[in-house]
Amino acid sequence: MTISKSNKDIIDVYSWPTPNGHKVHIMLEECGYKLGKDWIAHPIDIGAGDQFKKEFLAMSPNNKIPAITDPNGPDGKPIHVFESGAILLYLAAKTGKFLPKSTRGKYEVLQWLMFQMGGLGPLLGQNHHFRIYAPEKIDYAINRYTNEAKRLYGVIDHQLKDNAYIAGKSYSIADIAIFPWTRNWKNQGIDINEYPHFKRWFEMIGERPAVKRGVEVLTALRKPLHDDKAREQLFGSSQYQKRK
Repeated sequence: MTISKSNKDIIDVYSWPTPNGHKVHIMLEECGYKLGKDWIAHPIDIGAGDQFKKEFLAMSPNNKIPAITDPNGPDGKPIHVFESGAILLYLAAKTGKFLPKSTRGKYEVLQWLMFQMGGLGPLLGQNHHFRIYAPEKIDYAINRYTNEAKRLYGVIDHQLKDNAYIAGKSYSIADIAIFPWTRNWKNQGIDINEYPHFKRWFEMIGERPAVKRGVEVLTALRKPLHDDKAREQLFGSSQYQKRK
């Protein structure tokens, strides 16, 4: 893999069609950046081990997608940003969009961004692993993470009972962060009809044009994880090798 870069006016996004990747794809499109014009998606095939290549680790030392390079950083110099939540915050600050300017409004959004980063994403990731990808079916793990998924969907559903969006009346990076992780609710053992407020929100967010564009980015490149090599790159000892 060779890390390519675009011209000085285009944001380079090193990504793959996963929930964390789609968070950034959606955010860019929502902010008015156009794929192929204002930003470029460079595929980091995590099933092939691209995330462990030296060039990518220089931008994302935790070997996780996505990462971005903005040639026009805050001081006018290029900046690398990794971690999807940090990228959402960076783009919100850069564009002045989807994060309230008031202190109260900002923290109302940030707490739900942290909910996704620290709870929803990791727990649903484990749920996917044990329900779908684990080489052996472990009932205890499946039940534990399925029940936790149901609890988290209940938290979201309750929040949306009296709010149009996750953090209140306005669409924000909290919605952008949470939506991609809930797209596979069927695989998470969730009956969407048990969460009517979530269902209303989910269908509404899914109809946004920028969201529709964002979730299609790089999707044609993704393949089912059937081969042993891909499983090794994602779940095997490659994850634990010491960085050089």
